[in-house]
Amino acid sequence: MKTPRFKLILLAGVAAVAACAASAQMPVQDIDPMRHGNLAAAQRLVVQAFEKLSDAQFDNDSRLGGHAGRAKELLRQANEEIKLAAEAANRR
Repeated sequence: MKTPRFKLILLAGVAAVAACAASAQMPVQDIDPMRHGNLAAAQRLVVQAFEKLSDAQFDNDSRLGGHAGRAKELLRQANEEIKLAAEAANRR
C-alpha cells in the first residue's frame, strides 16, 4: 500500500521541480542593437532586472512571498513582447 502512494508523491514532486525549472528560464538578449538600439537596450534592462531578482531570491532564501517569482514571469513576458516588437519592425 505504501509503495504506490510513495510513487505518486515522488511523481508529483518531480513534476513540480520540472515546472519550476521550465519557468525559471532567464530571458535572453537577442535583438540586434545596430538595427533596433532602443529595443535592444530595453531587452538588456529586462535581463538585468531578472538577474537582480534572482540575486534577491538567493539572498532572502526565496522568502519573498512569491512576488519575486511573479515579477520574473512578467519580465519574461515583457522580454517576449520586446522581441515581437522588433520582429514587427523587421517586417515593415
